[in-house]
Amino acid sequence: MTFDICIISKDPPGGRCTLYSGYAAVLATHLPVKTEILYSDQQDAHSVGYPSLLLNNVALQPEDGVILMPDDILAALQQSGIDVPAPDILAEALEVPLNQMLDEAE
Repeated sequence: MTFDICIISKDPPGGRCTLYSGYAAVLATHLPVKTEILYSDQQDAHSVGYPSLLLNNVALQPEDGVILMPDDILAALQQSGIDVPAPDILAEALEVPLNQMLDEAE
């Protein structure tokens, strides 16, 4: 089953926008997903503005209220009924863009 991932990003992308685009790239290499990046000048995190990651047109909400983490994405996939054949491998792969963003912030 193919599903949609949409990233709402500012242009040029910054920290979370880049992170969420990285998450989308990882998902596209592991699952049957159609990805899209929409650029917006409206800041409205985890809603209709940037930075947001939408799964089948629904904005994912971070558990901590600030930044989407790999566990948030995996939970959203599971809640949406999307089969993830190797969740441990996907979780590890989703850590890569997160760690890159954290390294750049140091």
